[in-house]
Parts: sequence; structure tokens; C-alpha cells
Amino acid sequence: MVRKDAILLYSIGNAEISRYRPEYTEAMVKPKICALAASAILSGPLLAQWLGYPTPGIPRTRDGKANLSAPTPRGPDGKPDLSGLWLTEPAPVELRGDTNPTVTAVGEEPLSLYFLNILNDFRPGDEPVRPEAAAALHERQANFTRISPIAHCLPEGMPLVEIAPAPYKILQHTGLTVMLYERDTTYRQIYTDGRKLPVDPSPTWLGYSVGHWEGDTFVVDSRGFNARGWLDARGHSHSEALHLTERFRRINFGTMQLELIIDDPQTYTRPFSVRIKQHLIPDSDLLESFCVENEKDAAHEVAK
Repeated sequence: MVRKDAILLYSIGNAEISRYRPEYTEAMVKPKICALAASAILSGPLLAQWLGYPTPGIPRTRDGKANLSAPTPRGPDGKPDLSGLWLTEPAPVELRGDTNPTVTAVGEEPLSLYFLNILNDFRPGDEPVRPEAAAALHERQANFTRISPIAHCLPEGMPLVEIAPAPYKILQHTGLTVMLYERDTTYRQIYTDGRKLPVDPSPTWLGYSVGHWEGDTFVVDSRGFNARGWLDARGHSHSEALHLTERFRRINFGTMQLELIIDDPQTYTRPFSVRIKQHLIPDSDLLESFCVENEKDAAHEVAK
């Protein structure tokens, strides 16, 4: 049930997305994945001034609603314009289970399959995880809330922040594409001015990124990650050898197809990819969100 003080912003498939000014209560924390899902919503964002303000440049139907099936917009160079506010499509209702309610007690958006498990497409036992990485995963799951980066208000890293249950904004410019993430109010810079990735970068949470076009697909190559981030809420991690490739293709005005290719020979036996769908959120905006603000739940979480 959606809280009475929630404001319905938009619908994605069978999920209704709402936001409101939250009131913090003690956590009702479930172990393992539920613990991370709960910690991911510790500090819900406050209402912004421009929720509901008509987004300029969006094609409209006769009744004034956003026409999200309109053709893909293009920039002066003829390339698709990826600019807009985007959110990853949530998991189907039948696959959400107890760890993924339609709307949680504090109004959080439904979670995507790959946010819960980046290896969701593999059958149990067929995951391409190296034995030493599998052992480390079991240790993380046994000490979940003590080790989880999100439980300690650390950055979510890539690609977790991009498939999280919160929107992000793409700003596409000549020579530079910027991605603004609502999660902890952070950002990435993707350079498209022809530069190469740094040879020996200082490792960071979100890495270093360069982009180029292959037809109508925007391809982003990222390296230089530290080894502290997780790929998903289950605890699959990566090493500093991670090479992440993102392939963005805007198929119409309101829909983005995103392929994530994960290549980390120190953690996984072979590269693997996942394909997700993202939807444009019209007439809305990013909300300021900081994990540590008014956070009161961590003291009640117990590692299992």
C-alpha cells in the first residue's frame, strides 16, 4: 500500500513510483539481501521544487501527456540525444518475492532483477565466479550488514548505482556526457573528446570513463575502479582489474536499452553481459539524497 502522503509521479509497467517527505522509524531489517535493500533506503529524499513541472522539449499528446513512444530525439550532429531523467525497469511482480515489495514501508521504488543479483541470468551452479571469489562472497553474505558498503553509507560503485531503484540524469554535450545520480547525489563524467583512458589511474569508486558512438549506440568504456564496490545487492564484487562497458541505445523517446559487459579476469572466469531496459521519467527531477542524513537504522542492524 502506498502511503497517503505519497505523491504518485509516474508508472513503469505494473509499478507505481511515488515520493514524499519521509518520517524515519526504527528499521525492520531482514537478513542478507533484505538488509542491503533496507540500508539502501535509509535516507529517503525530500520533495523537490520541480516535481510535476513540464519538462521542456518533450513531445505531447493532445491531452498534454508526454508522448514516450515518439521518435528518438537527435542532436545537431545527428546522433541520438540521450539526455533526460532515467530509471531502470523493475523486476516483474512474480519475480520480486519477499525481498522486493511493490512499495516498501518508506515508499522505495521496486527493485530490478540485476540490482538484486547481477548473475540473475545464470542457473545456480553455472555462475562464472572464480573459486576464491565465491569464497569471499560467502564471507560477505555471512557478515552482510557489517561489510556492505551501503550499510555504511559508502558509494555504491558501478554498475550498482546505475541500476539502483532511483533515477539518474544524462546531460549530453559535445565532448562530454555527464551522468547525475540521485543516489547520494553523485556524478560521473564520460569524455567524448577523443582522449584515452589513463594508463595507471588512482583507483576510484566510479572509475574513469570515455565514450564513443557505434552507429546509434553510445559505448562507454570504464576502468580504474577500486575493489571496494559491489556489482549488486547480493554481494558480488569485483577487483581493480574490472573493465566495464556500457552500451546505450535510445530506441524511442521514452525507452533506453542498456547492455552492461563486465570483464574482470581476477573475479570471474569469463566476461558476461546483462541487458536492462530503462524508462524516461517526464515532468520530474532529481531529488537531493544523502545516505548519512538523519540515518538512524544502522545501530539496529545485526550481522547474520
